[in-house]
Amino acid sequence: MGEKERSALTEPMFYILMSFLKQERCGTEITEYVARKTGGRIHLDPGTLYTLLGKFQDERLIEESSVAGRKRTYRLTEKGRKAYREELERLKTCVRDGEEALL
Repeated sequence: MGEKERSALTEPMFYILMSFLKQERCGTEITEYVARKTGGRIHLDPGTLYTLLGKFQDERLIEESSVAGRKRTYRLTEKGRKAYREELERLKTCVRDGEEALL
């Protein structure tokens, strides 16, 4: 039997994966990226962030790329990039369906 189908990403999950598209990041950099990208609409507290990072590591969507003392840096895997692209397409379809419903 194949891999379990992934459920839709939450907004924080989507933006965390987005933060890795162009570079590796540590927790503080991820939090700053998400706050900047969303104009402060999404705030990641440490508990939420590190719970999601652990989940993403377990699912092999991200991996640790370096550890310097307490600072851990992560990068997106190909599986993570694929999950991001799939979610982006799902969201585009939702918007398209919603716009068509208004006609």
